[in-house]
Amino acid sequence: MMQGFLASKVVDRPQVAILGVPYDATETFRRGARLAPGAIRWASWSIESYSPILNRDLEDLPLQDLGDLELPDAPEEMVESVVQAVGALPEGCLPVLLGGEHTITLGAVRALARRHPRLAVLHLDAHLDMRDRYEGRQLSHATVMRRLAEELPHSLVQLGVRSGIPEEFEAARRLCLWSSFDLLLPPSIYGTLRERPVYVTVDIDVLDPAYAPGTGNPEPGGPSAHEVLSFLRYLRSFDVVGMDVVEVSPPYDPSGITAVLAAKIAREAILCFTAERSR
Repeated sequence: MMQGFLASKVVDRPQVAILGVPYDATETFRRGARLAPGAIRWASWSIESYSPILNRDLEDLPLQDLGDLELPDAPEEMVESVVQAVGALPEGCLPVLLGGEHTITLGAVRALARRHPRLAVLHLDAHLDMRDRYEGRQLSHATVMRRLAEELPHSLVQLGVRSGIPEEFEAARRLCLWSSFDLLLPPSIYGTLRERPVYVTVDIDVLDPAYAPGTGNPEPGGPSAHEVLSFLRYLRSFDVVGMDVVEVSPPYDPSGITAVLAAKIAREAILCFTAERSR
């Protein structure tokens, strides 16, 4: 009946490339995100490849799962490995990264910024990830958006954020294009993003932990699964050139619902973000 839509298949010119990034060396509180790529692929067998809301099917797309990257432990070297992997994809291919902790995003953004100098980043997360250093590290899942915002000034939009220290909120006001507790884009920000290539990064902990308990740093008070999926569909007309789903931690969700939700987010996002290219 069901077919795992992330199951590997070989196509001549993939329009979408799945990359597993099994890394959690800088995670804090609860590790386990390195197991997420396999869990999300497994979970994809539980849902259909067809989206009835979008009336589109992944089976109709040239999609290829390139497997998991082999990664060094040092975060700087890991990021460079991601840069190389994403940079090696053909022009026009949508990279979809399955994390793994949030540090992986920096590698994908660096690679895509070389091709798209006006790249903007849309960041859905409960946490700002804007610390300058954390536990002695300049690069970790707690500092990754600070590093990204420094490299791409006023190109980062953060939504759903509800956790951070005062210095992070000050840094977000100074370095970000927009940062908000809400899962809403003001018309001016929406218009700006529509005029630029966009990278979308979804930290699963943006959701209330009632919907996604399997994550390293759960933060109550977030949106529902329906709200997040609806928001992603709202971005359908954007020029999205890459995306990731990160911070799923399978050991903390024996039910597997977090991985299933991550798989559905990936499905809906892929179908949304390839819709304009398919016309």
